[in-house]
Amino acid sequence: MSGMNIIDRRLNPKGKSLGNRQRFLKRARAQIMRAVRSASGGRSITDVEQGDKISIPSDGLREPVFRGASAGGIRDVVVPGNKEFVEGDRIPRPPSGGGGAGSEGSPDGEGEDDFRFVISRDEFIDLFMEDLELPDLVKKKIKHSESFSTVRAGYSVSGNPSNLNLVRTMRNSLSRRIALRRPKTEDIEALEAELKELEASGKDPARLAELLAELEQHVLRSKRIPYIDPLDVRYNRFDVVPKPVTQAVMFCLMDVSGSMTEHMKDLAKRFFMLLYLFLTRRYRHVDIVFIRHTHVAQEVDEETFFYSTDTGGTVVSTALQEMKRVVTERYPANEWNIYAAQASDGDNTTYDNARAAGLLEQVILPLCQYFAYIEVGGEHKDWTGRETELWRTYKTVAKPGGVLAMRKVRTRSDIFPVFRDLFAPDRSHA
Repeated sequence: MSGMNIIDRRLNPKGKSLGNRQRFLKRARAQIMRAVRSASGGRSITDVEQGDKISIPSDGLREPVFRGASAGGIRDVVVPGNKEFVEGDRIPRPPSGGGGAGSEGSPDGEGEDDFRFVISRDEFIDLFMEDLELPDLVKKKIKHSESFSTVRAGYSVSGNPSNLNLVRTMRNSLSRRIALRRPKTEDIEALEAELKELEASGKDPARLAELLAELEQHVLRSKRIPYIDPLDVRYNRFDVVPKPVTQAVMFCLMDVSGSMTEHMKDLAKRFFMLLYLFLTRRYRHVDIVFIRHTHVAQEVDEETFFYSTDTGGTVVSTALQEMKRVVTERYPANEWNIYAAQASDGDNTTYDNARAAGLLEQVILPLCQYFAYIEVGGEHKDWTGRETELWRTYKTVAKPGGVLAMRKVRTRSDIFPVFRDLFAPDRSHA
């Protein structure tokens, strides 16, 4: 059957030019990254679901082109449609600051708008989080493996034709032909040439009969012993082996006492939502434990953690004690990489400050690779300059370069910058 060529004349469906889009994102990556960083500061977490509209300067999208050389160094040109100048007039230099006037346009009405396009939710999150990582992700112990990879595992006598090992197959064929003394093609050709010479000369009939018998035996033996036998064929064999996966657990602690206003809880919830989104996209094997506390603390599920309306007093040490209990029962420090993030308005019962500091410094921090404390507050601008009881308590424990990092979040627009600051690879905690 002769070969057949198939020509597909169907056009790409609308919105499906994935290759062109990826090439564009790669080409304009630097401008897009700056636009994403700028846009992320003034948006809410829920806006991530809709992606974003990004504007980048159109100058950065122009490709270099070859231009032909002009006829001479000086040219006298009168522009068609000109009503002000004649040949020989000197055109005044345009005012400093560029010809354009930003969003108001240039004085002569000419200009070029920024290039605007929409990136999807996944593209926005990938660009925003591509250089973020959990700090100090040290592999301590491998408990289970759900990721697999293929490795060479010798040869097999059956398999996919694409896995045929030609070198090993020909080596087996040669060994078998030598062992069974299969006549070589050169030997048969030499006998046929000698036989033709004797037949042409008509001499030595005895030798002629001997050559005929020998040639017949060689041909018969070469037919009985094939050049390549199915026993010679070998295929590359691959085994699927488990790939080690580092295991980690992230503790989310939040104060839900009466002093936490709805605005504060909203900030805390948004931070944990972003953290949860970050973890689930970056790591496949990270357990997340939610602990909420008032004057008592309890481990809860995600729905209760974010949306329960229970309130009460404030005793921070109960959350740390609950975290210690969960670690002891399910996440031994010699087997798990432990991370924690705590959100609070900074209030705490006075008598509990010393106990909370002792638990944090002597029990919790030695277990953790990283502990982030997020203090959420009111919308007043002077709030960030105040030091709450819990902030002063944790400040005595925090050490430069240590595992405890402390940040304040006042408005929704602070969440993205603080989050990037906490999880940037080159951060420096004070």
